[in-house]
Order: sequence, then structure tokens, then C-alpha cells
Amino acid sequence: MVNCRALNLKGTTVLQKTKEPSFRESVDQMFNRAVGLMDLSPGLEEKIRVCNATYTVRFGVRLRGEIRTFTGYRSVHSEHMEPVKGGIRFALGVNQDEVEALAALMTYKCALVEAPFGGSKGGLCIDPREYNAQEMELITRRFAYELIKSDLINPSQNVPAPDMGTGEREMAWIADQYKRMNTTDINGNACVTGKPPNAGGIAGRVEATGRGVQYALREFFRDHEGMSKAGLSGSLDAKRVIVQGLGNVGYHAAKFLSEEDGCVIVGIIEHDGALYNPAGLDVDAVRGWITKHGGIAGYSDRHQVADGVSVMEQPCDILIPAALEGVINLENAARIQAPLIIEAANGPVTVGADGVLREKGTVIIPDMYANAGGVTVSYFEWVKNLSHIRFGRMQRRQEESRHQLLINELERLSRDKELNWELSPNFKDKYLRGADELELVRSGLDDTMRIAYQSMARVWHSRDDVQDLRTAAYLVAIEKVAASYQAKGL
Repeated sequence: MVNCRALNLKGTTVLQKTKEPSFRESVDQMFNRAVGLMDLSPGLEEKIRVCNATYTVRFGVRLRGEIRTFTGYRSVHSEHMEPVKGGIRFALGVNQDEVEALAALMTYKCALVEAPFGGSKGGLCIDPREYNAQEMELITRRFAYELIKSDLINPSQNVPAPDMGTGEREMAWIADQYKRMNTTDINGNACVTGKPPNAGGIAGRVEATGRGVQYALREFFRDHEGMSKAGLSGSLDAKRVIVQGLGNVGYHAAKFLSEEDGCVIVGIIEHDGALYNPAGLDVDAVRGWITKHGGIAGYSDRHQVADGVSVMEQPCDILIPAALEGVINLENAARIQAPLIIEAANGPVTVGADGVLREKGTVIIPDMYANAGGVTVSYFEWVKNLSHIRFGRMQRRQEESRHQLLINELERLSRDKELNWELSPNFKDKYLRGADELELVRSGLDDTMRIAYQSMARVWHSRDDVQDLRTAAYLVAIEKVAASYQAKGL
């Protein structure tokens, strides 16, 4: 089929005509490639592949003196574990096929990182920029009402989260709407994740997906065999990085990689063009400009590139597509120079481009794993809401007390002049401080990303018939989903 994809990457819309499958078909093809290497019964294979149900709702909201009708979706891909989990996006391009494909990815993503959820996804066909905050609240609450009354928002059945076009604000509205309709549900806050901290959220949720990208890259750079396949060596320090999309995910990934790992952000691509500077760009300064002006136009004439999409083809060590689906496709895959691509967005590399890049030897860290930081920290938030206690509250001061015993002994030794030894500066303060919620969340996320990568890498390196990390990720995830269904007697 011919898929016409519109990309607005340089101020004008670029229409790309590529003979490639749709996003939904791409997910199915990648699934089929993986199951072809497995020994699953045809019935079980089909059960895992198909979406269990998709709910379509059309509702009206009175706005500006007239009734406007909106169309929304909530798809449930797999209920091998419950509740099911997945974001709600607000975008004009939302459609049933996209929602079902994203729900399938959520199933595999949760299985890969061992989050105890099935996969779901929702969307509302709307441009949030066309409405003010009051209007968006009315629309969001009305959409939530329709989903809640069908148990498609429920702490024990279906737990949404933010996605494209939604954030903490929308999640707080949805949680409040649920609690208004279920006044006796003591676990009402757990009906949705991604809430602001003062509304039952968790520290570190906003940064979670970008932080997960950072932890994924750190673990990849511990895998010497994987680095060898990508033609890379050393550490993340001084590695050149290009980021496509400086939204929440792209910004946090770029910020953490540059500030904490020494990466050099040489390119930033946005909807109205791009910036490219081999010496490096100031991520916070660019983000501040975009927030104030709505794009990167005018930031720096010296570094401006009008043809934004072409910057993805510039020399770099790591390419991070963090915004659009299908941004790397048959039109440009052959010109991509990065030896390592990490998919911070969902589906940024089409199935056709995936084949071209694999033949070139490009290593792709797949979206199923790379952007799992969001659902991982969402899991932590859900657990926090069900337990009704913040992380660290019970053990933090106990840890500090135990550490104090050691510090006391070390200080006694340091006073012994004959030993000629003393505590390092700031050691006491650093060691005594017990972990707060943010530190515990980051620790849990780091551990999750490490273990998930290692499970993929074992398959990737040990099987001759597995040539890439994406296939390895699908194999690991599908095997876990299949085991869950088999345990239920299916």
C-alpha cells in the first residue's frame, strides 16, 4: 500500500510517498517476524497478536454557544494481566488503527520490563491548541465520563497515563472525575497515573521517559559486544547526539545525557526547522527559547537549518527520534549516518527503514524498550496510590540512623592522629542522607532498564537467527505474554 505521510519539519509540510505499511501493519509485521522464530501454537499466536476490544465513543460538548462533537477511542490489546495500562493522547491524527497498534506495543513493553499490566491505549481526535484551559477541562472530563462508565478507567481494570497532547493537568482532571463518579472507592487515585505530585502523583514521573532513555543508553554502553556490533567504543562521554523533537521526552533525554554523561548535543530538530552545531548546543537555552516562542525559528541564525529533516542525516554517534512516528523511512534511511539509533518515540522507524538500517549495520534500540521509563514509573505511582504511602517514608530515617553508627566510628578513627587518616570532605553528609522518593524512583527505573536490556541482549548475542535488538525484544516479551496465557489454561 502507498502510505502518504505528512511531516512538518521545516515550516512547510513535506509530503512523503513511501510504499510502506501503516504503523499498525508495521507492528504486526515485526510481531510476525518474531513469532516465526518461536514454537507457539497457531491459536495462542493469534490470541497474543489481536486486540481484544476497541471502544469508540462520540460525544458532544457545548462550547462557545454551540455543541461540538468529538471522537475518542480506548483499545484493550491484552488482558493476560490486569489492570491494562496505556496512555491517552490528544491529537488530530488519532484513529482506531493507531490506537490499536500502540495498545499492542504497550502489551509487549509492559511484559519486557516486567510491569504487571496488559496493554491498552486511548486517544481523542482533537487539537488541544484550539481550546483554552477551561474548554479543555470540559472536554477531558466528558471524555473521561464516557470511559469511566464503561470501566475503561478503573484502578483494577484500566489505568491511563499521559501521552502526546496530555500531561499532569489532564490526568488530574480524569482522576477527579473518576472519584466524583466512584465516591466510595478508596483507591480512586490509582485510576490514572502521571498526576501532579500534589494530586497523588510521584516524584520523577515527568522526567521518567527521558530518564529511561538515558539509563537504556548507559546499559548499552556496558554491553561491549553490542557496542562492537554498532562500531562504537568507550563510554557515553563526548558522544555526538542528534535529537529529533525537544518535547518532554527529547528534552529530558538530551539534558541528562549532556549534563550527567558528557554527551555533546550537536543537533536538535523541531517542527519549524533544526539547529546543528558540531561544537554542541545548550539544551536548556534551546528549550527555553522554544517554550517562549513556540519553535526554534530565530534562536540562532548561525546554527539554523531550514530543512530540519536533513539534520537527522548529519554525522553523529547517537540519533534519538523523540517525536513523530515514521520519521525515519524508506525515503531517508539509506542516508542516516548514526551507527546507533534509540527510539524514544513510538514507531519512529518504519518497518522498511528498519530493514535498510539493519543491512547497513546500524543498531536500533527499539521503542518497546527505550521509552519504557514512563510506564515503569507509572507502575511505581500506581503502587504508591494503592499503598497510600509515599516511597521512603517508612525506612528513610532508619537508614540514616544505621549510617550514623558507621559515621561515628569513622569519625573516632579520624581523630586518631597516629593513623594519619580522615574522612573525605562531604562524605558524611552524602552518606548519612537517606534516599527520598525521587532517588528511590530513579533507582527502581535504573534497575528495571538494566534487567530488561540484559534479557534482550542475551537473546541477541546467543542466537544466530536473531540479528537485531527489536526482534530480541519481541521474543522476550511474547514469551512472557504466552507464559501468562498458558498459566491461565489457554
